[in-house]
Amino acid sequence: MRVRTLGKTGIKVSEVGFGAWAVGGPASLGQLQIGWGDSVDDTESIRAIEAAFECGVNFFDTADVYGAGHSEELLGKIFAGRRAQVVIASKGGNLTGSDGDWQKDFSGRFLTARVEDSLRRLNSDYIDLYQLHTPRGEEQIKQALGNAQALDKLVEQGKLRAYGISVGPVADALAQIEAGYGASIQVVYNILEREPEEELLPRAKAAGVGIIPRVPLAYGFLTGKYSADSVFSEKDHRSHSVPPEQKRDWVARADRLKPLAAELDIPMAQLALQYILANDAVSVVIPGARNEKQARQNALAGTAKPLSDELVERIRQAVG
Repeated sequence: MRVRTLGKTGIKVSEVGFGAWAVGGPASLGQLQIGWGDSVDDTESIRAIEAAFECGVNFFDTADVYGAGHSEELLGKIFAGRRAQVVIASKGGNLTGSDGDWQKDFSGRFLTARVEDSLRRLNSDYIDLYQLHTPRGEEQIKQALGNAQALDKLVEQGKLRAYGISVGPVADALAQIEAGYGASIQVVYNILEREPEEELLPRAKAAGVGIIPRVPLAYGFLTGKYSADSVFSEKDHRSHSVPPEQKRDWVARADRLKPLAAELDIPMAQLALQYILANDAVSVVIPGARNEKQARQNALAGTAKPLSDELVERIRQAVG
């Protein structure tokens, strides 16, 4: 597995990481379902994580709300006794309020408390990378960027090695770079959603900010296994986060990549991940995996021959 450096942190990370959202299991924020289905099999999840580790993956990305903390607990259990061999990233800032609604809080006091909760679940005395979990809108971004002092204190105490932000709109990531906040940006970036290529990736590279592409397989649509008629469980966030028109568009565009994947004799998922890794502004890509086979296939993107500029351009032309 090839390794890269996470921005200016000096932390060495595998090119392919492991997104531990799905293995957390069902969860909600307020009335909003944020999991990937009705249930998960922890035995299968553990095999997937162990397989990724065996393949050279050392970066594991989670959040306090994934499975209501269960994702963090799994990582804490699996890597007990070998914590120094992995880089663990988590996130905070979301909660279900006393009124039952989804709320966000990026105050230093709230995040400091959530860091302590995450440390307990992770069975660790430090978190390698702590990320503010998708602040949205001018007010939340202002609050998020204003809490550096609290997180700097946690770094000084050795509870965090570095911190950054997981963003929604690319404009929020650009605001982070402008403010000089943190060490990394986690952002949606995949073959079907390429907006970060226009300005964010070049500016992040110039500023030494690590880029962590999330949703690299477009919620699984870039694996080629879904159709426009695919239906997701009510407890699967895709039932509400991927509207019918977007589903049709993604399926049609992903299908145009199948001949190229067949020509290269690689799985669609590997093609999608290799496309992202072709950009050297990227530090580590974090596909999810719910079983051992998926984890091993994802890891291949970090060992296979990198895509040529010609193949990258062919991919872009294919999906439009």
